[in-house]
Amino acid sequence: MFLEDMKSLFMGVKMLDLTRQYDSLREEVAPAIRSIVESQQFINGLSVKKFEESFAKFCNTKFAVGCSSGTDAILMSLMALGIGKGDEVITTPFTFIATVGSIVRLGAIPVFVDIEEKTLNIDPEKIEKAITKKTKAIMPVHIFGQCANMTEINKIAQRNNLFVVEDACQSVGSSWNSAPAGSMGATGCFSFFPSKNLGAFGDGGAVTTNDEDLYQRLLRIRNHGQGNNKTYVYDAIGGNFRLDTIQAAVLNIKLKYLENWSEMRNRNADLYNTSLATIEGIEIPYCHPMSSHVYNQYVIKSKHRDDLREKLSSRDIGSAIYYPSPLHLQSSVSGLGYEEGDFPVAEEACKSVLALPIYPELSKEEIACVISCLGSK
Repeated sequence: MFLEDMKSLFMGVKMLDLTRQYDSLREEVAPAIRSIVESQQFINGLSVKKFEESFAKFCNTKFAVGCSSGTDAILMSLMALGIGKGDEVITTPFTFIATVGSIVRLGAIPVFVDIEEKTLNIDPEKIEKAITKKTKAIMPVHIFGQCANMTEINKIAQRNNLFVVEDACQSVGSSWNSAPAGSMGATGCFSFFPSKNLGAFGDGGAVTTNDEDLYQRLLRIRNHGQGNNKTYVYDAIGGNFRLDTIQAAVLNIKLKYLENWSEMRNRNADLYNTSLATIEGIEIPYCHPMSSHVYNQYVIKSKHRDDLREKLSSRDIGSAIYYPSPLHLQSSVSGLGYEEGDFPVAEEACKSVLALPIYPELSKEEIACVISCLGSK
């Protein structure tokens, strides 16, 4: 009935409209930012510590360290774990370049394994075969808002004495077997890029951990390796990875609404699922029964992906392709020696995936418009 009532509707639909979220928060955000501007405490202000404490609680971890981006969260994690030249880190070729770029920047070697056809997450069954004497860590990416199979990944890591670094940059608030993303590995890495489910007003990130020694190393690394309360005394080589106070203040406000926003994303996904499942040639996202999904992206698959995207564009409906090419075929890592055909599931996914609008403020009428367009001849 929902779709029938709206099938004649025609309207443009943005892939993402952050102004709607801001409109609902402006009365809280404006005074918070003004307070920081008036105090001039832009670096390591009180809002940073407050956010770290709240975010650690949200992720059910003992500690959280705010930082400058999701990329730097991954980089800091690897540095804190002592991963460097010649070490191997097993990860997925179906992700954003930051995952692999952070490994390469430290002189370590990314070792790819293929993904699961349904979840698009790293396939645990293929991980153990990729382990060598040089392997130091496994870095699963919780893709599109759904956790990888952390039960099996952690079993493999424990058997082989490996670190697990969760790239949870797309999956804040998701869980596996009721354990929140970021709480199941040595560290969890998060991005607060504006388009994320929990987005700042610029770049930002965080690392979560339950290990106090690792937490202390992360604190030093994010501030050029400077020891606590030891100005100009450097215990390690770090970087300028701090989270700005203004960004922390914005995140403190938004964190209160994150669970509700996740529920709204799931509501929107349910509306899509009900109708799109009946359209021939479209495969709706799979949600593993052990996982909760927060739909950072709502990604369908179709052999006619490019035709569908052109159809959407013709009606001014936004969409996106995450990702058009797997990382093992990118020229920036061609020296690793991978070839087309090495990871067929990831390669096929890149040819068929299409992300549709899913943000919390999306209206039922707009979703109906997207569905109607995809179902039209």
